[in-house]
Amino acid sequence: MKIGIGNDHAAVDMKNQVVEYLEGKGYEVVNFGTDTYESCNYPEYGEKVGRAVAAGDVDLGILICGTGVGISLAANKVKGVRAVVCSEPYSAKLSRQHNNTNILAFGARVIGIELAKMIIEQRHLDMRSLWQYHANLE
Repeated sequence: MKIGIGNDHAAVDMKNQVVEYLEGKGYEVVNFGTDTYESCNYPEYGEKVGRAVAAGDVDLGILICGTGVGISLAANKVKGVRAVVCSEPYSAKLSRQHNNTNILAFGARVIGIELAKMIIEQRHLDMRSLWQYHANLE
């Protein structure tokens, strides 16, 4: 599985830790984020990951900024993207299963790396989705 990751200047350290974690589990990670601490335009990175997910260049995306909110809003402007901000694993799991979200966002100023790993484990690495079931109920 190929995972695209994007971040702004507030999340460089967390992004690097997440990349290390995912690569250690055998996932291919494509870095669309910044690697510097200089202030930058976070919507640019949300859009890059969003476009990569929508085009099928990566299977799923992870976005990290200060809160996760702004960067996820930028990604959600891309047709075909369903980005969700999660600060705990339960919502992350259900967002995948029931809403078929394809991008996970969280805040480097909101959660720590161990919680981020738990959220990723629930959200991305458990690929089951009930989306088709729910889509047929409409």
